[in-house]
Amino acid sequence: MISSSVPKVFCAGADLKERKKMTASEVHSYINYLRSTFSLLEELHIPTIAVIEGAALGGGLEMALSCDRRICGENALLGLPETGLAIIPGAGLVNYCVPAGEAHPKALEIAREINQKGPIAMRMATRAINEGLERDMASALDLEEECYERHLNTKDRLEGLAAFVEKRKPRYTGE
Repeated sequence: MISSSVPKVFCAGADLKERKKMTASEVHSYINYLRSTFSLLEELHIPTIAVIEGAALGGGLEMALSCDRRICGENALLGLPETGLAIIPGAGLVNYCVPAGEAHPKALEIAREINQKGPIAMRMATRAINEGLERDMASALDLEEECYERHLNTKDRLEGLAAFVEKRKPRYTGE
């Protein structure tokens, strides 16, 4: 879960006063650093949740979009003000909108639900979805098959099937 410790702000984005003082080379390096940071977040093999209470603007919203899920309080302000400054933005959506102050508890609820799932299956599903979106259909299906094959002979998959048949909660070990 990614959240802010600052009240009413998830992440306000870049400091544009500082950015104005940067050379073109410094801006290029800064943008590449942000892209690699967001890419690393997107490529994590565990589900990520952005907890948005307050402003998520510009790069702050793009960081939230790098997460698998976004939970926002009803007072959240989401925006990409860059275009008004002739800067290229990304795009954005949320998975849940809850009353102000309740985004963190909702994100914890979802994280707990995710944690009860088979960890290997979650990693493989996350990988198949994140990487599959960037591929054509045939190679995305190949990736899905590869992820399934990696999960096929795990103890967790057998535990999930046994728990279903025995009508009990599974006890996953990550093996």
